[in-house]
Amino acid sequence: MLSLELKQKIAEYVQQLLAETNHPELPDGEIQFLLHVDGAEAWSWANIRNNGAKNNTIPHELIRNMSIGDY
Repeated sequence: MLSLELKQKIAEYVQQLLAETNHPELPDGEIQFLLHVDGAEAWSWANIRNNGAKNNTIPHELIRNMSIGDY
């Protein structure tokens, strides 16, 4: 749904917003996150991870659109 470049920009922004909270439970440095975005159609969705995620797998439940069914 979203281009790789746009996903990377969104991930940078989310990383910055989370870091600026200075929340004591967040780690120093790279913050691991996974953002799932539903599109207008059932087949339209995107998963956005932090840019530093290398071995961070996407849970099976998020591989498809989360707006389908009761979750």
